[in-house]
Amino acid sequence: MRSSYYNKSRTDRSYNLLLMNLIDEQFTRTPFYGVSEMTAWLRAQGYQVNHKRVRWLMKLMGREPFYSRLRTSICGSEHKVYPYLLKGVRVDRPDKVWCSDITYIRLFHGFVYLLVWMDCSRRYILSWELSISLDKEFRLQALRGSLWLGEP
Repeated sequence: MRSSYYNKSRTDRSYNLLLMNLIDEQFTRTPFYGVSEMTAWLRAQGYQVNHKRVRWLMKLMGREPFYSRLRTSICGSEHKVYPYLLKGVRVDRPDKVWCSDITYIRLFHGFVYLLVWMDCSRRYILSWELSISLDKEFRLQALRGSLWLGEP
């Protein structure tokens, strides 16, 4: 019968309500538990759940663990604030203004750094380089690649 395929059974709904009650009680005791810890705790109590169901139920209940997140973009008060030099400048033709950005990409073994040079008027990437360190040669190689394509 197709209705059983589309409609959730009452036992499934009641099981979800039971799990939500257990998650709520445990979350009150341990508000730092995330999906993995909560799944492991429920399994230790004898309930058959997977991390997808626990994630869905915690999201449905609005339960998010209290733990400190990475603060990668917060600068310290000792850093100097530089003025924005392009304020009032119209970028109306290609190669008038270039910009660059460096970001890191997390991998299993560490990080790699991505440096990109871009033409601001066309939003065209002139060159990019990947490196495992932020050494001078890595930055110069990316700059040479962009100068080969155009001149700011």
